[in-house]
Amino acid sequence: MSVMVIACYRPKPGCEEALLTEVRGHLPVLRAQGLLGEGPSLCGRAADGTIVEVFCWASQAAIDQAHENPEVQKMWARFAEVCDYMAIADVAEASQLFSPFTPIELNEENAYV
Repeated sequence: MSVMVIACYRPKPGCEEALLTEVRGHLPVLRAQGLLGEGPSLCGRAADGTIVEVFCWASQAAIDQAHENPEVQKMWARFAEVCDYMAIADVAEASQLFSPFTPIELNEENAYV
């Protein structure tokens, strides 16, 4: 059973474009490793520049496997260079009943098929 998650990435100073590049490559890496689940993928930007991504892992087992997967570990290391991970509760828009985010266009490789 798929597990839907909300991931929030606050760019480090001067790393906004590098973070966007990493976010656009995120789902293709998970898909290539057989870890991506079925379901929608959405991505948006908060007013402070934090990127909010909603996607589905294939299962809890896939999440667990990601922590041992060398390709995912390399990707997460690149993310750590350009952003800080945030809880959705720490994104100001999350306190609003209808949280507004500016949509981020992802490339075709990020689309679910």
